[in-house]
Amino acid sequence: MQIFQCDNCGHSVYFDNTVCLKCHNLLGFESKNLKMVSLQLNPDQKFTETTTGKGYHFCKNQALDVCNWVISDEVSEQYCIACSLNRIIPDITKKEYYDRWKKIESAKHRLIYALLRWDLPILSKAVDYEKGLAFNFKSDSTMPHGLRVMTGHANGLITMNIAEADDVEREMARNNMDEVYRTVLGHFRHEIGHYYWERLIWGTNRIDSFRANFGDETYSYQEALNQYYKYGAPADWNQNFISAYATMHPWESWAETWAHYMHIVDTLETAYFYGLSINPKVHESILVKSANITENAYYCRNFETIFDQWLPLSFMMNSINRSMGLRDLYPFVINLNVKEKLRYIHNVIHEATLD
Repeated sequence: MQIFQCDNCGHSVYFDNTVCLKCHNLLGFESKNLKMVSLQLNPDQKFTETTTGKGYHFCKNQALDVCNWVISDEVSEQYCIACSLNRIIPDITKKEYYDRWKKIESAKHRLIYALLRWDLPILSKAVDYEKGLAFNFKSDSTMPHGLRVMTGHANGLITMNIAEADDVEREMARNNMDEVYRTVLGHFRHEIGHYYWERLIWGTNRIDSFRANFGDETYSYQEALNQYYKYGAPADWNQNFISAYATMHPWESWAETWAHYMHIVDTLETAYFYGLSINPKVHESILVKSANITENAYYCRNFETIFDQWLPLSFMMNSINRSMGLRDLYPFVINLNVKEKLRYIHNVIHEATLD
């Protein structure tokens, strides 16, 4: 995620900010140009950009304090591109559910930002039911007979159990699943990977190259799921996959790797906007490397550049976390096979923006 600037006073602002702390102008994220705009409220109760006078209105969900995106007055839409994808939200009259939904929306908006950065196709199911995208955010209380809402993707519909936004619930699930990493944003990045597999791989001339890298997806998903939960991942899974779950089926290998590519690129963008350089005060080795992050990873078409910057950054971040008594920020090993899978996804994304 980049650092933004208030276009009225130039003060640094962040993606979630709603007010500039220096000039106190209202702020809104304008998704068409991926910029934060400074707004003034006019006597007619309409908002205009401070520097240009262009008219904007806030997404309708701004009134619920879950969105700070703005929409040009030149169009009549009441919801921003991120909120327009919602199909079901929880009962927000219950504070517990509202608080969870707010965390979910924060993560989802970061997801949509990344897709916009890459200029990937974002289409609502309300516009195109077959190819579109939609989100259901549900609680277990909506299910009969004590059943649980299953987080997952099906034909462009991403469903998330809002319990994932509860830190205690999520940590319990992480331990039960023997995972080293589990976040709301990570869930979104994984599930959106399934969606873009259907948009960018299935039914295209990329299907053969996908199978060469990830395996034959025509193998029964249900059978693979049953086998995974009965026997677990192979003992040598970390020689070929980014996570144990990625071994379950080629679709999951793709989605897990897609999520990690998003982790890497977005974190590198943050490092780029901070002007980060890594220059160890010891002799370099396989675990201690230097890097000058001088290119925004979202726009970098050379995968080797991204990879060569990521390794030193991830090593440094893990070391900082250990200094604070925390778990490694990126507790994963990118072996050569995973590197090639990441390269493949990198190429698919950048090819898609040229299609």
